[in-house]
Amino acid sequence: MWQAEHIQSRLRSLHPALKTSLLGMTTQGDRILDTSLSKIGGKGLFVKELETALESGQADIAVHSMKDVPMNLPDGFVIAAVTEREDPRDAFVSNRHRDLESLPAGSRVGTSSLRRESQVRARFPHLQVEPLRGNVQTRLRKLDEGLYDAVILAAAGLKRLGLGARITRLLTPEQSLPAVGQGALGIECRSQRSDLIELLAPFNDHQTRCCVEAERALSRALAGSCQVPLGGYADVSAGRIRLRGFVASPDGRQFVADELQADIAGSPQDLGAALADKLVSRGAREILAALEGPGT
Repeated sequence: MWQAEHIQSRLRSLHPALKTSLLGMTTQGDRILDTSLSKIGGKGLFVKELETALESGQADIAVHSMKDVPMNLPDGFVIAAVTEREDPRDAFVSNRHRDLESLPAGSRVGTSSLRRESQVRARFPHLQVEPLRGNVQTRLRKLDEGLYDAVILAAAGLKRLGLGARITRLLTPEQSLPAVGQGALGIECRSQRSDLIELLAPFNDHQTRCCVEAERALSRALAGSCQVPLGGYADVSAGRIRLRGFVASPDGRQFVADELQADIAGSPQDLGAALADKLVSRGAREILAALEGPGT
């Protein structure tokens, strides 16, 4: 709802005469909270119902966190705009410990993400990683009730909800490589709605869009989903995009990481595909095949 209200406010500022209303929806991803996302179909569960509303004409646009948007959109849909990125990093939150390094052996770390889990297990095999679902406030409440010694959440979500003070330590991309699209908002509409695409054009942040498209191309080439511990993060410096990525086994024992750079004027999709090829050459395909299991 914060995301939708944020875009609504910006639309009103840009187009004062435009009438806007919010259609609140509870998705399957919101309803099923006792099972990890990787076991119930992935992050696309936060998007499906919204796309149905677009298709039926109930809604004109849908606002998503880009990390929740499946790598391949259904026919007839388009991401009309990607807005300027909020902090893309992961956040370590604890009431008693200052960082992951100071957690004693056996400490319970809560996360909803296989990506975060694999990175924690790779660096800190002595910690106990446990699933954590629910909205941000629910996850913080579970921490405060002592069910976890620490939790790892997206910094962007905490900051947007005015909960930045709860962040104990921001994790650098070297410590925890972000999810593809993390921190960026995308506005989706039907691809034939050229009027909306034109209306939303000013919301596009070129640098963020290039970075997110490179990350999504990497994930798409590696069949990235919630079932795959995969990270992809691009940033821009001096006119060049640096794209980092990794694929791992959930226990963190198999871990392949690499990076590539390219001129921002080039194709971000080509950069993502090239890094995917590089990871495959280093063993990513074998890790993915083991995750898929026999006969899939």
